[in-house]
Amino acid sequence: MSDADKKKAAKAFAEYWKDRGDEKSDCQSFWLALVRDVLGVAEPEKFILFEERVKLDHTSFIDGHIPSTHVLIEQKKKGLNLRSPIRQSDGTLLNPFQQAQRYSAALPYSQRPRWIITCNFEEFLIYDMDKPNGGEPESILLKDLAKEYYRLEFLVEEKSELLHREEQISIQAGELVGLLYDAILKQYVNPDDKTSLHSLNILCVRLVFCLYAEDAGIFGGHLKFHNYIKKVADNDIDDVRDALIKLFRVLDTPYDKRSQYLKADLAAFPYVNGGLFQNEDIEIPNFTQEIVDLLLRKASEDFDWSQISPTIFGAVFESTLNPQTRRSGGMHYTSIENIHKVIDPLFLDELREEFDEIKALKVPKIRETRAEAFRAKLASLTFFDPACGSGNFLTETYISLRRLENEALKIKYEDNIVFDFGDVIKVSIGQFYGIEINDFAVTVAKTALWIAESQMMKETEEIMNTNLDFLPLKSYANIVEGNALRTDWETVVPKDKLDYIMGNPPFVGHQWRSKSQAEDMGIAFYDLAKHGKLDYVCGWYNKACDYMKNTRIKTAFVSTNSIIQGESVGILWSFLFDKGIEIQFAHRSFSWSSESSKSATVHCVIVGMTYGNLSSPKKLYDGDRMTLVSHINGYLVDAPDVFIQSRGKPLTKGFPEMSKGSQPTDGGYLLLSEKDRMELIAKYPEANDFIRPFVGSDDLIKGKKRFCLWLKNVSPAKYRHIAPIMDRLKGVSESRLKSPTESVRRDAETPTLFTQIRQSETNYLAVPEVSSENRRYIPISFLTPNIIGSNKLYMVPDADKYMFGVLISNVHMAWMRTVAGRLELRYSYSPAVYNNFPWCNPTAEQKKKIEETAQAILDARALYPDCSLADLYDEIAMPPELRKAHQANDRAVMQAYGFDIKTMTESSCVAELMKMYQKLVSSK
Repeated sequence: MSDADKKKAAKAFAEYWKDRGDEKSDCQSFWLALVRDVLGVAEPEKFILFEERVKLDHTSFIDGHIPSTHVLIEQKKKGLNLRSPIRQSDGTLLNPFQQAQRYSAALPYSQRPRWIITCNFEEFLIYDMDKPNGGEPESILLKDLAKEYYRLEFLVEEKSELLHREEQISIQAGELVGLLYDAILKQYVNPDDKTSLHSLNILCVRLVFCLYAEDAGIFGGHLKFHNYIKKVADNDIDDVRDALIKLFRVLDTPYDKRSQYLKADLAAFPYVNGGLFQNEDIEIPNFTQEIVDLLLRKASEDFDWSQISPTIFGAVFESTLNPQTRRSGGMHYTSIENIHKVIDPLFLDELREEFDEIKALKVPKIRETRAEAFRAKLASLTFFDPACGSGNFLTETYISLRRLENEALKIKYEDNIVFDFGDVIKVSIGQFYGIEINDFAVTVAKTALWIAESQMMKETEEIMNTNLDFLPLKSYANIVEGNALRTDWETVVPKDKLDYIMGNPPFVGHQWRSKSQAEDMGIAFYDLAKHGKLDYVCGWYNKACDYMKNTRIKTAFVSTNSIIQGESVGILWSFLFDKGIEIQFAHRSFSWSSESSKSATVHCVIVGMTYGNLSSPKKLYDGDRMTLVSHINGYLVDAPDVFIQSRGKPLTKGFPEMSKGSQPTDGGYLLLSEKDRMELIAKYPEANDFIRPFVGSDDLIKGKKRFCLWLKNVSPAKYRHIAPIMDRLKGVSESRLKSPTESVRRDAETPTLFTQIRQSETNYLAVPEVSSENRRYIPISFLTPNIIGSNKLYMVPDADKYMFGVLISNVHMAWMRTVAGRLELRYSYSPAVYNNFPWCNPTAEQKKKIEETAQAILDARALYPDCSLADLYDEIAMPPELRKAHQANDRAVMQAYGFDIKTMTESSCVAELMKMYQKLVSSK
């Protein structure tokens, strides 16, 4: 179905269902019609399952389940509020989403949904389970379906089986390369020599190209390379080395330059060109029978190289032969789906929409003319990846453009008889530019593009029903070896020629940079002195910003999510915005898995930007859900450009200051386990007077019991006779003397005290520094002054129940999730979150209500004295009394802020808070 067809069908669907909506009689026909008529599923009854049994404390039934796309549906009657709790058969109050979560938890792990949809025939609420607790739901109204149908396409978008097969074959190919590499490496005289290792890398690239070429028909015959090597090896295994040297020389020699006396088996090989076989001086060792068997059987007879994905294989190949990634135990590649998260909104979605319009044209001649103009446009576009690695972004972009071109060719040639095709293919790998610091990765990137070119040419041949010449390869010097942060990008591709910059620059935290990388940052940020705390990837942003100035170039980079958190936002984005950068689209934080055999996941964002405001509205992605917004700020929120700065006191007057807890820096000698404490006071009961509970983030949340020696203002006469304590104090002194920090060494003189003492003398509110992203609420708690808060805990002394109610509400949690830093995906709280939080000005009645709901939360916790906060705040296991108390508190706080409880989403809540913050700052 074309987009126009889907839009028309969605309009008709919404009109038909606007006055219907019985939960029992209409559910199945509603969903069957939706996926068939609007989303184009031919046999929806085979696609979607209804009334599946699940066993809770009683047998229940799932309203709808789509196993192939991992969707669970909870359908309610027309008019029911999807956000309000409903009493269940066991007496608990759960909203439809929480009810669906129960069903999800009862399913086998492999069948649990990625998406949960709740629906009342008027509204769809979509929850992404890759986000904490499903995150904030996306809302689609039935009446808006004609313009928003595309937001439901995830219901039917299964991962292509062909794509999955290509991935598996590419990984297997990488494993074969690894086996060949290891076997050949043993034959080198000096296997640790850099020149030998470089030669081995080049040799592996050449062998792989030959294996691919014979399977893809480039060499003109199946098993041609295999048979050539086999014939030599069968005669004398020691001749294989010389045979390869001769073959490589022939592959690099034009036909008119070859000897007339060349043996027939060598003369039959084509001229390859492209520089792949150019260097004849690489070191090639003698081959053993083991290597030949591996090459001929496993890598040739038993494997079809023509089916690999060059996008994936290039990265797998390069990482297989990269000593660092080999040591880390895995072959790394960026999934094709993740690459498309960058290139689709950057340019490909727009090109596809344009082509869909062309295909929908009714007049053949006009459609053909437009299709030809579209092919010319594709051929005119230029792409640049300034950290291209093995070329996966460039390769996938080339493949995507060539597939569009092939579709356009079908329009021109589907009904025509053509005798002279001429130069039929317009899109060229010459349109793709890159910079890569690793010389071997440069070679792999070029080879991956050649393989992609070969595969796309095969698809064109099938359309044209003719044979096209792939060889000789064209030489392009577009992918250059160099340090992208020290290279003038205009020397690689002039800016007036360029359309798009894209890529996945290296992830290196500011604290892990090498000396050379720190110097790179100084060069990239020549105009910003305060770049020291920025991650390495930020250098690419500033280079791109300068390069794009006064152009229409569009850029999109994958980055660690650190660039939209904490101090980085104020440093980086205020600087780039001042220069004229505008964010056009963004993917908020998500897991970016980039390794096949060993899961290596980083947490990333994607930012698409231009110089100046080139388009509106903007596209903001949260998971796979896209929302059109008017503006995207540095926190990737639809809100004004605000920058949360570190400040020593709360921005809103009248609130106590937050401080970090006390830090022992003691080598562990001042801290005691429960067993240590019991043993000590069993022998020395008087020691109990100066042993205090010691609580950090983990202790507070998980209920762990730790203790410390708290000797502040304690007379030495009370502990000098206690040998275990004196031994511990000696250990403290010795450990501090070994510290590289001068102030800690000075503190060796006072081993009885923590190096930093900030303990509250009154009851205080304890906020864990780090908390799991899977919790809807950070488990904040009240503690008494005899409990020593560690440096992993933040303390607010003299906090009252009103403050507790606001800080643990969904309003403050929404603020925290946006402005706090992260450790991986876990929340990393800091005083900046608290000090910059805009407090409301409640009426006396509103404040009293919040105090009551806050007390209800504490009362609900007290009903379960055997539970830790981790137990109580598990989203599935949370007791109904506690959930109800939190929901009431959320409502009370939102009312105090004047927020509409029914319509306000988390992102719109944050947008309003940022406006409040902006007013507070401007009034200072």
